[in-house]
Amino acid sequence: MKHVHAGKVRDLYEDGDTLLLVASDRVSVYDVVLPTPIPEKGALLTQLSNWWFQFFADVPNHVLSTTDVPAEFAGRGVRVKPLKMVHVECIARGYLTGSGLKEYERTGTVSGVALPPGLRDGDKLPEPIFTPTSKASEGHDEPITFADVVNQEGREVAEQLRDRTLDIYLRGAEHAASKGVIIADTKVEFGWDGDILTLGDEVLTSDSSRFWPADQWEPGHPQPSFDKQFVRDWSTSTGWDKEPPGPEIPADIVEATRRKYQEAFELITGVRWASA
Repeated sequence: MKHVHAGKVRDLYEDGDTLLLVASDRVSVYDVVLPTPIPEKGALLTQLSNWWFQFFADVPNHVLSTTDVPAEFAGRGVRVKPLKMVHVECIARGYLTGSGLKEYERTGTVSGVALPPGLRDGDKLPEPIFTPTSKASEGHDEPITFADVVNQEGREVAEQLRDRTLDIYLRGAEHAASKGVIIADTKVEFGWDGDILTLGDEVLTSDSSRFWPADQWEPGHPQPSFDKQFVRDWSTSTGWDKEPPGPEIPADIVEATRRKYQEAFELITGVRWASA
């Protein structure tokens, strides 16, 4: 095997004509990898993503096998098809928060989509919206509009990206809601398998989505979460300037984060987590 890429969280290995995608325990916030790992995070992300890939079995995806991986990657590695990735981060938002809220407060829009006045942090949107960002190889992804995606990829592909992203969000959010979890927003990525637009990377995980406990949802302020927003909030509270290097994470925050990832996995899948 040849190690071909190290992302913020995942490592990519070339193995013949297939790839091995391996999720580490690294945690990244504001596009910076923090120095402290979260135990079992990579396995939790991988197993939740694998569950969703099966849930969305009608959507072409990159998974070849979740079991045909070297023993050292068991539980956190997936054998996948190589894809020619589309250089767009495809984001669906059903609720207003985070960077979308900040943009809305400045302009009344998110990624060029006009929203009603008077919305608060955590408010549900009239309908989910597609709010793509650039896919930066270094530094921060930047918000772009649907028109920007049309200019970059062509209208037909841009519409496919938007429609598939919103479809995944809507169906995933409906399932999660039945389990007491609000999916506020999510990011998915697509690539080309020949001429087939194919879902890659991960889907509806605690790293790529905001998960909120439905019974605690209360618009007007930041929501409790089952995702890495907890680490984002902690890192911001330290006074860190969001530039490398990031701060070390204390042991109590590490364990609380691990528990949140586990709780999200168990609620959404209905499967009890078995630690490795």
